Amino acid sequence: QAQPVESGGGLVQAGGSLRLSCAASEHSFSNYAMGWFRQAPGKEREFVASISASGTSTWFGNSVKGRFTISRDNAKSTAFLQMNNLQPGDTAVYHCAGGPGSELDLFYYRRVELWGQGILVTVSS
Repeated sequence: QAQPVESGGGLVQAGGSLRLSCAASEHSFSNYAMGWFRQAPGKEREFVASISASGTSTWFGNSVKGRFTISRDNAKSTAFLQMNNLQPGDTAVYHCAGGPGSELDLFYYRRVELWGQGILVTVSS
């Protein structure tokens, strides 16, 4: 199936905000938990956030709690990651992910069936 497409990345100064979008195919989106991962140069993949298929439950990585929020619009087959108070340590390629399991499954990188190409977020100091 078609993989999701991320948008909204770019360059921002420390303390700024960005909103990432993830557009997925309508066929599966409303039945899939969706989430975001990131990978900085030379570092391992890191879980950022996930949201249940219904949008009622969310999980966040410790490094982004209180700064990032995740949401979704099932009618538009799109998930969002609102990133506030960005810091240089948030610089990474951000990937949208999804799967038929729960948002907790995504936290553990289980049952991942959708994986976007990624989009670069650069935070300058």
